[in-house]
Amino acid sequence: MVPSSTICFRLSLLALLFAFSAAAALVEDGELVNGDFETPPTGGFSSEAGISDGPVSIPGWKTNGTVEVVESGQKQGGMILIVPQGAHAVRLGNDAEISQEVAVEKGALYSVTFSAARTCAQLESLNVSVPPASQTIDLQTLYSIQGWDTYAWAFQAAEAEARVVFRNPGMEDDPTCGPIIDDIAIKKLFVPDRPKDNAVVNGDFEEGPWMFRNESLGVLLPTNLDEETSSLPGWMVESNRAVRYVDSNHFTVPGGKRAVELLSGKEGIISQMVETKPNKPYRLTFSLGQGGDACKQPLAVMVFAGDQAENIHYTPDSNSTFQTANVNFTSKAERTRVAFYSVYYNTRTDDLSSLCGPVVDDVRVELSGSSKARFGGLGFMLLMVLMLV
Repeated sequence: MVPSSTICFRLSLLALLFAFSAAAALVEDGELVNGDFETPPTGGFSSEAGISDGPVSIPGWKTNGTVEVVESGQKQGGMILIVPQGAHAVRLGNDAEISQEVAVEKGALYSVTFSAARTCAQLESLNVSVPPASQTIDLQTLYSIQGWDTYAWAFQAAEAEARVVFRNPGMEDDPTCGPIIDDIAIKKLFVPDRPKDNAVVNGDFEEGPWMFRNESLGVLLPTNLDEETSSLPGWMVESNRAVRYVDSNHFTVPGGKRAVELLSGKEGIISQMVETKPNKPYRLTFSLGQGGDACKQPLAVMVFAGDQAENIHYTPDSNSTFQTANVNFTSKAERTRVAFYSVYYNTRTDDLSSLCGPVVDDVRVELSGSSKARFGGLGFMLLMVLMLV
């Protein structure tokens, strides 16, 4: 007869193995299965890139409606279709969609990164969803001269399985008109702990969406008014235009590996509600600079801290690409809004079209040290007098 202790041990071991297997099955950070659409469909790729109103065989994906695998250089009428990366991408026709099931951790926060390009629709947009969460992203504004942009969208997993869906909500006379999508990836996000000496969460912007190392455009963060489901944990994008999440591989970043570039003037605002003590003096400090992307100057930000607002210009220094700026304010409540937007609508000097702007990093809000300094200096003087006596 097997001792009960041995049975308990075996059951515990089996439970551990099952838990490990479940964890191992979770989707990994990075590209989804055939997220670049370079895996050949059944029968291989066609230079004609055949169109189908029924199910299209795209490895790793389910399709519905008019879905087309397009190739780099492919023409539609007098227009050459833009493929963001590689040789292939997918175009969604009227009310068409593609989807993929992924195993996720229930309750966890995830961000989906993808590249998108416009074609021939008059009002082009793309709906991204993990039901019941959903957001329609406007593709009318082209932020770069390359003809495509990379976006990120966040969701909180309601179940252990998530169905990632991309749908074209448009209805055009030409049913093949619709957005092109490519390079789809996912990343599990972690909300950083608030530092003891800083009221700002993720003030260094190091936690954010997946970024492909070979894509130099950064990642656009569209409007998101919920701090709990933001691709940039702790922060919201309040306005109707996106801001750009940039990395040190392709941009000049003041500190660490990540930062935020503000675009489109007051149409691109990032903000955070930080914890404060009412009627206490605080100081907001941050790094302000240029991203090394040939952005036309002048560069300036409008900064809000409670009831204080200041216009701060970036002053170029031959020895540095950024400067430290600060705003003093007195808190009025237990939560204080901190916000930034670009004063100007900047474009790059090398193409006069791609949107750019000032780079913000290392945001801190802490109790003002002025009263501490005065007390400390007085204490030091008293100590010296006592020692002399």
